[in-house]
Amino acid sequence: MDTKPPAFDVMSPECPSRLILQRMGDKWTPLVFLALQSGPRRFSQVRSDIGGVTPKVLTQTLRALERDGLLTRTIYPEVPPRVEYELTDVGATLLGPFDVIRDWAQTHAAQILESRDSFDGRTEHR
Repeated sequence: MDTKPPAFDVMSPECPSRLILQRMGDKWTPLVFLALQSGPRRFSQVRSDIGGVTPKVLTQTLRALERDGLLTRTIYPEVPPRVEYELTDVGATLLGPFDVIRDWAQTHAAQILESRDSFDGRTEHR
């Protein structure tokens, strides 16, 4: 009996891998991963590290990543309860790709902003 896993093709509209790719391209997901790269963090620490994310949106992002098995949420029985988020082994495999994307964005940000300014200057006169 062949137990080969099904082939996934992100270019197929029906493929579940497309939804996973969309999650990775979400505005906040890469930033959550970068905030958690050094180990477990509390909600307020993740929010502070990221900056600009609302509690509601961060909660939604963390829940989605927990549902996908990319991070864990641990509640410690203390008063008040302490909750920490940590990347799973599978989640940690995304740190390399996210580091590369972060480095690329920081390296090319000035060039891209310059291109935007140039484009916007051209399109204002159309």
